[in-house]
Parts: sequence; structure tokens; C-alpha cells
Amino acid sequence: MTKRALISVSDKTGVVEFAKGLKEAGFDIISTGGTSKTLQENGIEVIGISEVTGFPEILDGRVKTLHPNVHGAVLAKHGDADHAAQLKEHNIEPIQLVCVNLYPFQATIAKPDVTVEDAIENIDIGGPTMLRSSAKNHEYVTVVVDSADYDTVLAELKENGAVSKATNRRLAAKVFRHTAAYDAVISEYMTELAGEENPESLTVTYELKQSLRYGENPHQKAAFYKKPLGSVFSIAEAKQLHGKELSYNNINDADAALQIVQEFTEPAAVAVKHMNPCGVGTGETILEAYEKAYEADSTSIFGGIIALNREVDKATAEKLHEIFLEIIIAPSFSDEAIEVLTSKKNIRLLTVDFEAAKKPERKLTSIEGGVLVQDRDAYSLKDADVKVVTKREPTAEEWKALELGWKVVKHVKSNAIVVTDGQMTLGVGAGQMNRVGAAKIALEQAGEKAKGSALASDAFFPMDDTVEAAAQAGVTAIIQTGGSIRDEDSIKKADEYGIAMVFTGVRHFKH
Repeated sequence: MTKRALISVSDKTGVVEFAKGLKEAGFDIISTGGTSKTLQENGIEVIGISEVTGFPEILDGRVKTLHPNVHGAVLAKHGDADHAAQLKEHNIEPIQLVCVNLYPFQATIAKPDVTVEDAIENIDIGGPTMLRSSAKNHEYVTVVVDSADYDTVLAELKENGAVSKATNRRLAAKVFRHTAAYDAVISEYMTELAGEENPESLTVTYELKQSLRYGENPHQKAAFYKKPLGSVFSIAEAKQLHGKELSYNNINDADAALQIVQEFTEPAAVAVKHMNPCGVGTGETILEAYEKAYEADSTSIFGGIIALNREVDKATAEKLHEIFLEIIIAPSFSDEAIEVLTSKKNIRLLTVDFEAAKKPERKLTSIEGGVLVQDRDAYSLKDADVKVVTKREPTAEEWKALELGWKVVKHVKSNAIVVTDGQMTLGVGAGQMNRVGAAKIALEQAGEKAKGSALASDAFFPMDDTVEAAAQAGVTAIIQTGGSIRDEDSIKKADEYGIAMVFTGVRHFKH
């Protein structure tokens, strides 16, 4: 019996060589539209799809493979007498191999000027149906959706005269992943188009970017996936210029650093350890900003991740080179800076497109048996209804310090307190079970530098003990959410010490 292969691909990479290999293995080739034309132009004899269906391609190619003569040919069980009889009755010849890839929907909607009509036209119908039919019947049919598998299929055909059942099953599994991912991108696009915020089901897809050596700890397996058409301003889209592979913890910390540094328009440097900022500095130059971040916590920065929002020049690189750092992230590095920093074999240098539009994405947090979904916390001080609630208003310098503290505290694990001056963090209290405990840690770290500083809290003060601790340390300005039933106690305590206190009405919990 003559073997048949159906080939219909949008991405024609390697398809001519694959079809030639199938011909050599004894297959007749059935093909459609542009694929048929490409194969014939390269001297490969092709059976047109209309010859199989007895029906022309219609509706601008929307209908061509949706026909019993095609789906019967791929869904029949080989060796089943009843199926064989039905195929014979309807003059249907079985198809043993299907090679299909789909209309480029993802590439289409990635175009900045794409129209809805163009997007809709690039939703493939016949392709996924063909793939799913063939994958369902993978015990008898080889189905190929990825050109990376062409060589494997041809090698098995050449060596064994057939593709193994194990390979057919692996290829079928890839098909179902592929069609699920394809539909997930379409469903996300259509859901956004329809304005649905919380649809009755959520289908997401990610593409493997990197297999990781391990997760948070060596006994945990892990991998890094990126979102199709996700934010360009992300670690998932970063370019690595130097250094060894990123680890699970590196990626988490690098993402945290990137999210913080984007808060600033002036030159800024952010040092992160265990997803919390240990030092943030700003300045007239990126060198000055880094020096402030280093000064903020010269102990914790060792072995940390640094994100900078300006090009790294030679002078800054020489300073960065003085200590052990895991990763440096920046928009770019000068040639001289690269020469300085790459003298260390393992340090990772990453560039990220800081000019890319920040695409709003919802944050997914997995829990056992489910997932939590929320908008990312993009709320800034400019969005808040800021009110001075004390007798004294902040000075211009205090406002500058309060704003810096507010930008940083929303990225610190709750309960969170950050102590700052106008250019840098002085103390960070993160992840404490009570607010005054976080304040004591931040104030102790600030030490004498707390005198004349500002204190930022990610949520309201349940009582006045945090204000008391701040006052004793010399803090002169406080920014907090407000909204506690005991706000008046905190306001009175601030007035007692001459502290200027601001309420924002906005909470920044981060768990």
C-alpha cells in the first residue's frame, strides 16, 4: 500500500528537504495552497488537496482540509476491519503522516499597526483540527508540528522504515501543547478585545526559555518560561552579555531589582538581596547613584544584584568591580565598562530595553491547587490623594526623601518600613510580623543617619509606637497610608515631636 503524507505549513523552514526525504522513504505528498506551490517549484511532485477531497479550496482558503476524505484518512484505526471497510466504501486512502504548522497569529498581533480584521483572519481553523485529529490517532499516524523534529522522523524512517510508537506519542504530546498554547494566545487576545476582566476560565501559556540547574534549593527542579508577547522590559527579554547561566534565585532577584529601578527617572541604582532592596541610591550621575546605593548597606550588597537605569561607564564599572556581585543590569554598558567587568569570569551582565513601553501585566501567584491573579502594583505617589495631617508640613528636602521612601517601600516585603534621606535608603525593615518591629530594624540600620531623615511605611500604623520609635531615632518626616481607627494617636504623637506626617490613603502590601 502506498504511504501518504499531508504537508501544509505556514513556516516553510526546512519543508522542501523534509518532503524530499519523505519521497525517498516511499511517501506520496498531498499538499495545499502555498506549500504545494513551494514544493512543486522545487521539483517535488504533489497531489493537490482538491484531488483528495473532490472539492475546491473555497472562501479564500478558509476551507480546504475540513473534509471527511481528509479526516477519515487520518482518524481511521489501522487494522480495524470495520474502519477499513468504511474507507473502502467511501474511496478514502489512509494518511500515515501529517506535517502542519499554523497561521502566524502571534506574529500578526505583535505588529504595532495590526487591525482586528487581520488578527481574526490569522486564526487557523483547519490546521489545529488536522493536528488534533492526527495526534489523537498517533498510534497509527505520525504528526509533525515543529521543523526541529524533521530530522528525527526522517532518520527513523530511513533506519526502521517507520516511526516508532514512542516517537509518535512524543510528537502527539507536542501537538496538543502547541495547539493549547496557540488557542491560549488567541483567547487572551479575544478576552482583552471583549473587555473581560475576570473570565470564567483563565488559560495561560509560556514558552521555555531556560532549563535551570535547580530551584530555590538544590533539591528542587526548576525551569524558566517566558510569556509570549510579554513585556519587553523584563528579565525574560534581557540580553546576557557575559557570565554564567542565571539561576532560579538570580532571576527572581533580578526581576525585583528591575521593578524597583523603573520607579526612578533620575539616575538610580538598586541593590537587591533575596528580593528585597538592601540599598537604593540616586544622584546626578549613575556613578553617584551607585555610590549612594553601596553606602546604604555596604555589607548586604556583597553578592547581590545591581540594577542601574543609565549606561554603565568605565568609572562606574571600576567601582562595581571592587566587590563581588552576582548580576549587573543596565540599559547598556560602554566598551570600556565591559572590558573592566568581564575580567571577572562569572559575573552576569544583562541589558534591558528601558525605553520599551511598560506593558501592564497581571501578576499570577501559584498556591496549592490554584492561582491568584491581580493587577501589578503600579500606583505611584502622583496617583495618591496626599494629605498633610500634622501641624507642620514637610520641607522641600523632606518631600524629596518621602517620595524616595514611598517608591522603595512598595517593593519591600511586608510589614515594611524604609528610612531615607533625599538621595538614598538609610535603613530597610522587611517582612516583619508587626510594624514597629520593621521600624526598629530600619532605624537601627540607619543609626545616626536617621537624624533628620524620613520614614515610609507600606501600610497604616495600628498604634503610635512606630511614631515614637521614629522620633527617638531623630526622624523628622513620615509617610504612611492612614486609615487606622487610632490615626489620631499617631498624629498627636507626631505633633508632640514636631514631625511632619503625610497620609496617602494607599496601601502597598507585598507578601
